[in-house]
Amino acid sequence: MMETLVKMGQAGKQAARQLALLSTATKNQALIAMAQALEAQTTAILAANQADLQAAETMPAKFVDRLKLTPQRIADMAAGLRQVAQLADPVAKYDHGWVTKDGLQIMQRRVPLGVVGIIFEARPNVTVDATALTFKSGNAVILRGGKEAIQTNTCLVSILQHTLTAQGLPAAAVQLVEDTSHASAEAMMKLNDWIDVLIPRGGKGLIQRVVQTATVPVIETGAGNCHVYLDRQADEAMAVAIVVNAKVQRPSVCNAAEKLLLHREAAARLLPPVAKALLAHGVELRGDQRACQLVPEIKPATPADWDQEYNDLIMAVKVVDSLDEAIEHINRHSTHHSEAIITPELARGQAFQQQIDSACVYVNASTRFTDGSEFGFGAEIGISTQKLHARGPMGLAQLTTTKYEITGNGQVRG
Repeated sequence: MMETLVKMGQAGKQAARQLALLSTATKNQALIAMAQALEAQTTAILAANQADLQAAETMPAKFVDRLKLTPQRIADMAAGLRQVAQLADPVAKYDHGWVTKDGLQIMQRRVPLGVVGIIFEARPNVTVDATALTFKSGNAVILRGGKEAIQTNTCLVSILQHTLTAQGLPAAAVQLVEDTSHASAEAMMKLNDWIDVLIPRGGKGLIQRVVQTATVPVIETGAGNCHVYLDRQADEAMAVAIVVNAKVQRPSVCNAAEKLLLHREAAARLLPPVAKALLAHGVELRGDQRACQLVPEIKPATPADWDQEYNDLIMAVKVVDSLDEAIEHINRHSTHHSEAIITPELARGQAFQQQIDSACVYVNASTRFTDGSEFGFGAEIGISTQKLHARGPMGLAQLTTTKYEITGNGQVRG
């Protein structure tokens, strides 16, 4: 396995050197061609996806939803490729430039990371999103998806590689590790000579395994124990709409809300209508003692609930005595992904934004907006919950680093 990965890494390095020199026009033309190829091969992609779905009949519904492709989801992937083609090219952009006291001209230039490795689970859209962003930013990518999506991913990568070849570009710009064993993932985590950065996409277990095992530098992404806090004067209609959207629209994704907090002064007014709306959508509610007293349908929560990412129609509810208690609770239990406060009091909203230690902090909006497309980045490579290099939705700029280009005329240091 390691021998195969080394060969892939070598091919990726060679491809990355070529990609770093491509013009923006060439990259955009290739991205548009990829989009057209996906649309033209919709029937083949759906057939491959159906084979994966049949093999995944015993998987929980939330995982099947992530795995399943439809004509609309394929059209969305193609649209993502086109959107990335429209975005500004971060490569070869100069961030700063100055002349030192010794007459040296220093230019800080944005450059690709090189070869990006991505280990992910059952979301075939990651294959296309990752290809779009790494390619536009001048990086090669090595993808290692889960066994649940192997047929779909193999089909998608084949289409993308054939498109690149037809454009006279290296097929190794995007490669797929076809061995889906744990051994292949662990070997990839040790491929320091050939992979410049590793990005895990998936549940908390996968992400922590990569963070704890990899010797390749890792960008930690998005397990999402996300919170919505209804402050003392929160508007009822807004609270119901935002909480339902954040929990129900797509409960299996990392930016879905998992916890609901309410200020004690608003709990009796807001929890019954919010709970009614959630229960109508089939959400199971688990709460602390005060929440259970206000709504009989709420089941008692356990201490483990406050730290759990459900990725399902389940939500835990807690009544807090103050804004400070809400902030303290969220900072202690969140995965530092996305949190929201509903309040008409701007100063309290700003205090929440300033004191919450998460990548994305909302006032009067749903956590579901934490997404590269929604932020205007095109597709996203992931949502970083760490603080070094990148934080929040990662688009093109986050797939680059910088280097200094220094030009002199014979200077030596005295």
